[in-house]
Amino acid sequence: MTRQLGSGKLVIATHNAGKLKEISALLAPYGVDCVSAGALGLPEPAETGRTFVENALIKARAAAEASGLPALADDSGLAVDALDGRPGVYTADWAQRQWFEGEPGRDWYMAMGKVEGLLQQLGPGASRACAFHCVLALAWPDGEHAIYEGKAAGKFSWPPRGTLGFGYDPVFVPEGREHTFAEIDPEEKHAISHRADAFARLKADQFGA
Repeated sequence: MTRQLGSGKLVIATHNAGKLKEISALLAPYGVDCVSAGALGLPEPAETGRTFVENALIKARAAAEASGLPALADDSGLAVDALDGRPGVYTADWAQRQWFEGEPGRDWYMAMGKVEGLLQQLGPGASRACAFHCVLALAWPDGEHAIYEGKAAGKFSWPPRGTLGFGYDPVFVPEGREHTFAEIDPEEKHAISHRADAFARLKADQFGA
């Protein structure tokens, strides 16, 4: 049986205020008091893993050990079948501007274009099947942990469509739909997303929800 989290303080291993707000809202009904690693002044560990599970565990364990509290981390990204699962754990890195490309930051259009370019090189018959993956890692200071994996299957579409999403959302059409994640109302998207799937598994295991 998985160790139960229960109510109390939980460190969310992120420095992103938006992610903290989203996760806090999901866990609030269960009496969980979320605080970010950023608010505690915890450093961000190097994500040296080769899988979503490895990177999520690196972040969760680092936050749990540094804070002495249970910690939750997520790692997510897009995996394209014909590209052997790329960009995968490098999903965000593909959007990172290089020093010679102007101001620092992320260029998601460039990242989406890189995927399209690689698919074009494979020819018109290349599969465009892909999936968004989300892994949630829950870690305790003593080293115990639990993993919850979520997935949203779909296809890579070009050109990008929609302005409601972020990242690769404008090129991702979820299975059974005609519109991209960036064309779907955010509340509807959150209900069918890879993160929603992972959190449903976490809540079922931890809180019987």
